[in-house]
Amino acid sequence: MRLRSLLLVCTVLLALSACGDKAAPVAFNNTDVTGLAYGKDFSLHDHNGKLRTLADFKGKAVVVFFGFTQCPDVCPTTMLEMANVMKALGPDADKVQVLFITVDPERDTATLLSQYVPAFDPRFLGLRGDLAETEKTAKEFKVFYQKVPGKTPGSYTVDHTAGSYVFDPQGRIRLFIRHGQGVEPIVHDLKILLAQPA
Repeated sequence: MRLRSLLLVCTVLLALSACGDKAAPVAFNNTDVTGLAYGKDFSLHDHNGKLRTLADFKGKAVVVFFGFTQCPDVCPTTMLEMANVMKALGPDADKVQVLFITVDPERDTATLLSQYVPAFDPRFLGLRGDLAETEKTAKEFKVFYQKVPGKTPGSYTVDHTAGSYVFDPQGRIRLFIRHGQGVEPIVHDLKILLAQPA
């Protein structure tokens, strides 16, 4: 009987020690969307004319934001926020790629994107497709966008999803960044992703 009790105690202790070895869940500031069934890839031209897919950026954390160059508020503040994130990351910024996908390909030409996007940080890339490619990519990422008529046909604006998606260096979708939260929460989460083993 004593031997049986001793074995039971040993078994419980082993089980408890095994539980203690498990890594604590990662505490992201932003929404953890690991394993999301959508947002798998895109195939769009960058502002230099090169066809890009997610695989081109393997080894880097990738931040994907949908917007348009004539956006009066959300887009420039998001891009400025990401530029400040890059500054705060220091040398780790070279392991991050920010992509701006236009939801207004009719006005956002490659030339315009090449002036607008790198103005925030020269490492940032603008991506565009034709109307069908833009719609397909937005649908893949479940991003909402809709034209809002202006006073003239060319003065319309575009309502669109304001957050950003983040992929880890292995190309897996991991986070959804809420708009306007500031630099530190994003830096915190990117550092976690960059530190994780492949």
